[in-house]
Amino acid sequence: MSSFVHWYNHEHRHSGIKFVTPEQRHTDEDIQILPKRKQVYKKTRSQNPGRWTGKTRNWDRIDNVYLNPEKGKSEVDKNKAA
Repeated sequence: MSSFVHWYNHEHRHSGIKFVTPEQRHTDEDIQILPKRKQVYKKTRSQNPGRWTGKTRNWDRIDNVYLNPEKGKSEVDKNKAA
């Protein structure tokens, strides 16, 4: 189990947090990683625009991350209403 937990937290890139690892997110490394990815996509698209049929992926950092997004949203909504 410990090898799975290590892989999940330190190697697996999660789509819900813009394809960074939880460790990169928790240590704020994603603040530096995501703008670099955005630049790579922008440069690549300008060099070969025919490859892109639509918009590129949004690499902007997500401010709030929830383990259960639907539950997290409802909790935020409840707090706003209070």
